[in-house]
Amino acid sequence: MQITRWKVFSTVAELRDAAINALLDSANVAIAVRGRFDLVLAGGTTPREIYHALCSKKADWEHWHIWYGDERCLPADNPERNSKMAQDVWLNHVPIPNQQTHSMLTELGAKAAVTNYNQLLNGVGDFDLVLLGMGEDGHTASLFPGHVWEDAAPTIAVSNAPKPPADRVSLSASRLSQARQVLFIVTGNNKRDAVQQWRNGAVLPVTAITPKAGVDVFADEAAT
Repeated sequence: MQITRWKVFSTVAELRDAAINALLDSANVAIAVRGRFDLVLAGGTTPREIYHALCSKKADWEHWHIWYGDERCLPADNPERNSKMAQDVWLNHVPIPNQQTHSMLTELGAKAAVTNYNQLLNGVGDFDLVLLGMGEDGHTASLFPGHVWEDAAPTIAVSNAPKPPADRVSLSASRLSQARQVLFIVTGNNKRDAVQQWRNGAVLPVTAITPKAGVDVFADEAAT
């Protein structure tokens, strides 16, 4: 059962600022308690704005460890890749050590990328914060309705995705749920139907993310 806390913002700008504050607060607590901050990134327009804004913030960047919730099987320098976007707008501009930024090697193909990411995640406990979005169909990361959301391993290969490219790699619902905090960012009136289904208890990929502490959903008025 998913515990869900909804917070609705008048504008995307207000939502973005609140998400940045939540992220930085989570980092400060994690570093103070455990000496590191494990953050899972999402793709999308609003996360992109959040990442760009982080460039001007002060943080203990040397203690940040960056992971990805999913990735498209495209060349490493393709602008449609989540890792390329995050690097261009944020990661290349702050002193997070390169060895602490863990991209999915999907340019090698889904199978090789899954094997590599499972090895990287071996021994990694709960993520401190998982940032996720939601698509118009209720998908999150690259977990789509009608597709497999789980596997014996934490990372899964996704084929025949309904959105291009068809081949992707994603963390499973259970691995995304291994987190101290999960924050969904949901914006735009094209998300209204999926939001309504979510709030009415429909079975969607977003509802499969069930950390013990519950999930926080930051949404704008257009989406709700």
